[in-house]
Amino acid sequence: MRRFSWFNATALTLGFAFLYIPMIILVVYSFNASKLVTVWAGFSTQWYGELIRNEEFLNAAWVTIKVAVMSSTIATILGTMAAYVLVRGGRFGGRTLFSGMIYAPLVMPEVITGLSLLLLFIGIGLDRGVLTIVLAHTTFSMCYVSVVVSSRLVTFDKSLEEAALDLGCSPFEAFRLVTLPIIAPAVISGWLLAFTLSLDDLVIASFTTGPSATTLPIKIFSAVRLGVSPEINALSTIMIAIVTIGVITASLITKQAAVRQARDERMAERPA
Repeated sequence: MRRFSWFNATALTLGFAFLYIPMIILVVYSFNASKLVTVWAGFSTQWYGELIRNEEFLNAAWVTIKVAVMSSTIATILGTMAAYVLVRGGRFGGRTLFSGMIYAPLVMPEVITGLSLLLLFIGIGLDRGVLTIVLAHTTFSMCYVSVVVSSRLVTFDKSLEEAALDLGCSPFEAFRLVTLPIIAPAVISGWLLAFTLSLDDLVIASFTTGPSATTLPIKIFSAVRLGVSPEINALSTIMIAIVTIGVITASLITKQAAVRQARDERMAERPA
């Protein structure tokens, strides 16, 4: 077993400090009473109240959540179907082209993707708004879902499906009752990944959005160009808190599931 050297400890400390000290400073200054984000003038929560009363930020947040939920749900359905075809579909005509089109957004620059979608929407006469952002986010996030689900399907024991078919299930029933519950963690992970990518996207949304649909990243970017305000610090702190709670909750659920699985395995190993 290798010892944890001072070099590793120093590198780990500097890495975590580089990542988290700016976030800590942002959280601290979100409670600053001064309008200047670099001058501390005392503790205050007034900027959280200002943020709640800021309709522009609230509308942008609602649009972002709505787009993220719709696009991640559609991307999960399409990505799961694409993964199933790639892994279980065998060899068929156009398989290489199909897989290439699925994975192309992974390596395609976001500027190219956004510009091509913009030209498409203009060409078909589709007004830019929530619908176009949903379509754009579905396009680039579907491939991430496909990769996650494909990795689970590759290791899936096909004999379980075959047993269900032998017992009288139709192919759809076998998928719904056997395959889908087993690959559900991968499907959920794909949905969460697509949801996060949609929340975080700025480049593609800036090409496909319209005056009636401004997402939160675009709103924050536009506001920061005029200077960082304490309201943005407060908004960022809320987002950090939500992410932290989500990560802790997911970790606790995963830990409980692992403990429960280990307990079930020990009970199964006991002699009757």
